[in-house]
Amino acid sequence: MDNRSLSSQSVSSATLPRSPIAIDGDAAPAAILHEVFGYAQFRGAQAEIVDHVVAGGDALVLMPTGGGKSLCYQIPAIARQRMGRGVSIVVSPLIALMHDQVGALHEAGVNAAFLNSTLDWEQTQDVERRMLSGEITLLYAAPERVNTPRFLQQLDSLKQRGKLSLFAIDEAHCVSQWGHDFRPEYRALTVLHERYPGVPRIALTATADDLTRADIVERLQLEEARQFVSSFDRPNIRYTIVEKKEATTQLLRFIESEHEGDAGVVYCQSRKRVEDVAITLQNAGINALPYHAGLDAAVRQKHQDRFLREEGIVMVATIAFGMGIDKPDVRFVGHLDMPKNIEGYYQETGRAGRDGAPADAWMTYGLQDVVNQRRMIDESPAGEPFKEVMRGKLDALLSLAEASDCRRVRLLGYFGEASTPCGNCDNCITPPQVWDGTDAARKLLSTIYRVQQQSGISFGAGHVMDILRGKVTDKTKQFGHERISTFGLGAEFSEVQLRGVLRQLIATGALAVDTEAFNTLKLTEGSRAVLKGEANVALRESVSSPASRSGGKTRRDKTARGAPSPAAATLDAAGQARFDALKAWRAEVAKEHNLPAYVIFHDATLASIAERSPATLEDLQGISGIGTKKLEAYGADVLRVCSSF
Repeated sequence: MDNRSLSSQSVSSATLPRSPIAIDGDAAPAAILHEVFGYAQFRGAQAEIVDHVVAGGDALVLMPTGGGKSLCYQIPAIARQRMGRGVSIVVSPLIALMHDQVGALHEAGVNAAFLNSTLDWEQTQDVERRMLSGEITLLYAAPERVNTPRFLQQLDSLKQRGKLSLFAIDEAHCVSQWGHDFRPEYRALTVLHERYPGVPRIALTATADDLTRADIVERLQLEEARQFVSSFDRPNIRYTIVEKKEATTQLLRFIESEHEGDAGVVYCQSRKRVEDVAITLQNAGINALPYHAGLDAAVRQKHQDRFLREEGIVMVATIAFGMGIDKPDVRFVGHLDMPKNIEGYYQETGRAGRDGAPADAWMTYGLQDVVNQRRMIDESPAGEPFKEVMRGKLDALLSLAEASDCRRVRLLGYFGEASTPCGNCDNCITPPQVWDGTDAARKLLSTIYRVQQQSGISFGAGHVMDILRGKVTDKTKQFGHERISTFGLGAEFSEVQLRGVLRQLIATGALAVDTEAFNTLKLTEGSRAVLKGEANVALRESVSSPASRSGGKTRRDKTARGAPSPAAATLDAAGQARFDALKAWRAEVAKEHNLPAYVIFHDATLASIAERSPATLEDLQGISGIGTKKLEAYGADVLRVCSSF
């Protein structure tokens, strides 16, 4: 529901939009934006999207996390309900997201509800009754429920009475097999178009490359829908990727030096790793919690609630955590293991800095990450065409990780967006040295070839590197590998350099990992071009710790480290005192309402109040984020808190 950071938009249309209709009075979108949500104006293409959907048009909206997607369907739902069009159905994949969205709408004075497994039978019947009677403006439901015969019959009843207003399909990338979070139940949502062809639909996602976008259009039958594609750029996020070397220690150093006391998310690939990392952070005095599908559901919910409602929590999690997390003040997202593709990486890192203030996306990766991801693709039961696409997506992420040029240019380029060097990623801040690894690559491949010739079996990366560097071990003695012609020919290369070469050879298909033979290395058809000198291998110098700004400056301005929020960093002493008091009051209200604090008011709204130091209700009018209902509900309390100063 945040409306502060919508990027510039490009808009395309498969067909001409439906004819606009004149809307005025309390159904006018601009009036709803101000009255209900407390914002003075739309950002970017929000107004065009809203007008198109209010008029009955279908839309596919791609907008970055924190860009204001929810307003693009919430305002049309309110407008169409005020025009007598009835109930809007929001398809949402997560219970936690439904609860927070509905809670936020209630705070804004909108009649919203959800149907999910947290309701008992009596509560479910009450929601269904209110839906059928037209009392509800927005109803949130999971795709599994939407597809049930009972729910479809209820939608039929609404449609017959002209009271089915709009379908909003959130997290629409879940419909695509190429997406990073595919959910088969989303495929059945084609029934919405087939069964209710006259009801407008808006599908929304923060992440979709061209292939995923085309799949969304096909699967949801949105061929006639207008497509609104925002810039994917999140300029407030700094991207840093370092070579893995004692990853947990690297993470700990990163948090202690850059984000002490900040809220953050750390992603790990396995449940055990999540538990281990959480314990390590806790032992270091960091307020960390684990989250993965193996935990008891009540524990998971408790940890998620604490993350959303308390400050300074670091959630260590598998990818089971994150979708729909609307917490605005997450200051960093870390990856201790490499994601499967750029879409997943972008979606997960996008959970940082939703408030527009500086945030970090930090990842460490190594050769084993490459091996593990390749193995998961190769061993999956999917068909070969699907595996090829997944390998291509993994290669794109590896290219981003190994890049020596601007990370943001690479990241945006993947989504088809041209850009210029950002000056706010590790490669821009401290450009890495690049070295020619072609000679090392040829020697590595030659060593693998000769070892297999002599011994008739394959070996792993460590042993191959020992041979090339001339390191005598029990294994080299056992197999007589010190007699191989390449023994010691790569003594000038460090193990770190050779691991970088191996990563790139595996990433480009010039080398393969035999997962059925203890992750040993084997040559491929792609090895030939490197061995013949027909392909060059250029690599960045190893970087295993966060880079610093040049010129003696630290990576992050430490003067703001002690401030409660970046939004309040420019307040004077009196304003800061008001802000702190307002935050304390907000925390009490949020606890009483069982909602995250930012649902009551965002930090930016509190900072504006603290700066203005209001004495009357009129003084609060016009502050971004204070709509009519919130002014009525909280205005007097806000004035009371401010009057103390």
